[in-house]
Amino acid sequence: MQRSPLLPKAATRVPASRLQAAMLASALAFTLLGAAAAMAQTTAAPPAKAAEQKAYVPDVGQQGKDVIWVPTPQALVDKMLDMAKVTPKDRLMDLGSGDGRTVITAAQRGLTAQGIEYNPDMVELSRENAKRAGVADRATFVAADLFTTDLSQADVITMFLLSTINEKLRPKILDLRPGTRIVSNTFRMGDWEPDASETLTQNCQTYCTALLWIVPAKVQGKWDLDGQTLQLEQRYQMLSGKLGATPITDARLDGTSITFTADGVRYAGVVNGRNMTGNAAGKGQWQAKRM
Repeated sequence: MQRSPLLPKAATRVPASRLQAAMLASALAFTLLGAAAAMAQTTAAPPAKAAEQKAYVPDVGQQGKDVIWVPTPQALVDKMLDMAKVTPKDRLMDLGSGDGRTVITAAQRGLTAQGIEYNPDMVELSRENAKRAGVADRATFVAADLFTTDLSQADVITMFLLSTINEKLRPKILDLRPGTRIVSNTFRMGDWEPDASETLTQNCQTYCTALLWIVPAKVQGKWDLDGQTLQLEQRYQMLSGKLGATPITDARLDGTSITFTADGVRYAGVVNGRNMTGNAAGKGQWQAKRM
């Protein structure tokens, strides 16, 4: 019989004890090799796809809780803040803050600003944008429902919502501190006429109108004005009524400032709760108390 060429002559007669020892050594080496490989897999860096999370990028027109997301053009953001005459002393709140551009722009002007946004991904994106802009200490963002948010600490409120949403918010806004400034991108607030509006014709293609409202003081009712009854009827910032038996004209509120004309005399004053004080052209100081 011919010997197999794969088996060396020296291996034709290996004692059983030596053969078992060799097999044991081989098995042990294989086990150690497998353990080392497993350890290497455990300590190795995770795959690139697991280590890198794709950055969130919002899509224009994506659906939100109440409205779709469309960013306000930067030129209009600047115009809205200009119309509100913001100062570093103001606290701004942006309702439906999206990618955070209005809040960040306000913070860059020195304001303390907060964005209210329902989408948590948008909130995180806004926070990152604020960090990159270097204003994260003044520009903050909260994931919240704008209808349940306390608006009372704001001096200025900005928003880019639908008219139906604005109208739903209107009662809450009218209860804010008189003089609070509200600025909307394009969409109105029902029959509450804005105090001012401006439309951009440059550097803006769509949604280019800024609308400003100033929350008026509540003055409807009877007042004792230096012994005469001042009867006021109020519809938002617009007023009508009588001073004594004389109808008043050209009467309105600008926050806490009140102006009206009676019997040819122009009255201008300031409302402070249940009191009003001011000057009447040609007649000097006047004051009134709610009756």
